[in-house]
Amino acid sequence: MQVPITLFTGKPSVLRTPPALSLYVHFPWCARKCPYCDFNSHEQRETDAAGLRARYLDVLHRDLESALPTVWGRTVRSVFIGGGTPSLMTGEEVDGLISDIRALLPLAPDCEITLEANPGTMEAQRFRAFRQAGVNRLSLGIQSFDDDKLKQLGRIHDAREALQAAEHASVEFERFNLDLMWALPGQTVDQALGDLRQALSFSPPHLSLYQLTIEPNTVFAKFPPSLPDEDTAFEIEQQLQQCTGAAGYRHYEVSAYAKPGHACVHNMNYWTYGDYLGIGAGAHSKITLASGIVRQERFHSPESYLTHASQGRFTSREQVVPRREVPFEFMLNALRLTDGVPAALFSERTGLPIGAIAHAMAQAGARGLMQPDPTQICATPLGQRFLNDLQSLFLAAPSPQPATG
Repeated sequence: MQVPITLFTGKPSVLRTPPALSLYVHFPWCARKCPYCDFNSHEQRETDAAGLRARYLDVLHRDLESALPTVWGRTVRSVFIGGGTPSLMTGEEVDGLISDIRALLPLAPDCEITLEANPGTMEAQRFRAFRQAGVNRLSLGIQSFDDDKLKQLGRIHDAREALQAAEHASVEFERFNLDLMWALPGQTVDQALGDLRQALSFSPPHLSLYQLTIEPNTVFAKFPPSLPDEDTAFEIEQQLQQCTGAAGYRHYEVSAYAKPGHACVHNMNYWTYGDYLGIGAGAHSKITLASGIVRQERFHSPESYLTHASQGRFTSREQVVPRREVPFEFMLNALRLTDGVPAALFSERTGLPIGAIAHAMAQAGARGLMQPDPTQICATPLGQRFLNDLQSLFLAAPSPQPATG
């Protein structure tokens, strides 16, 4: 199958097959906003939370219906229900959501369906209901098994609840992920390794290990905690990588570690520049259409999203990605993978010749940031360490401005 797309002005490009397609569903509410979080999440304060969720789920259905013409006939290989805290939904609500998705979109027989969850006794009891609803992969936001560190992070669960939730996940799901954060306030190398070893005791098929960073417009940005210095953070990272490797996990992406066969299908589609449809407040989409690679954004806040939905409007912004920005978008994702991607994938996903990035690749290779293999787009260990510097080499030069006078 050939999908002709005019990505930009000039001669049309041809993608021989459409990219893989994923669906992202955003649930915007949390029990409490964490001080480090810059995601589109909002504390759920409504007295009628169940009524609000019912209204939101109805709007999600209509949002998906409105988007069908952009993905008509394409099979979805993964669904990710993220947030926020989607596990605030009941099993029945998740069942209704997944049933709606199945009714409107063709899902691959082995479609990965992930739901994000946070520890807490009430939510952990729902894990079986989530699995029965069709969720086949759970992503559990542990962050730490240390009570003091959890308090510093503003988490609502404690270490006991984290342990219980991880145990529930390991019993109810064959595929599950545990999220941990490292370089926490005052954290030592031994403390970080203690968190990891506790997580490994549950034999999770997948681990996500995120360095705590201070993001703008968060509580931590206003009141920054004292984080480990660069040398300590680097030592923590090295020790975590050695420990996961010894336990049989492959470090396949900057923050992702998996046992063989358990890499996250949904995130791999992002990193290989696949297509994804996003529904829900603030969700983003990247869809390859006849007009080019189109990016969309839903109305950001839950209130705005629900208000505009009543008028039949869901998308706040939409644009065709300019030709000059496509190489950077591709490389921004692909270079996160420790093994990189085949060089041929660049043209397959973008419709551009590999020559579009040849000069920047040569510069990166001369600096020791990229592997010299012409058949593979892959960062060196040095390039992985200085990933931002490497990715910036693929930024498009500013367009010349017309003269005025």
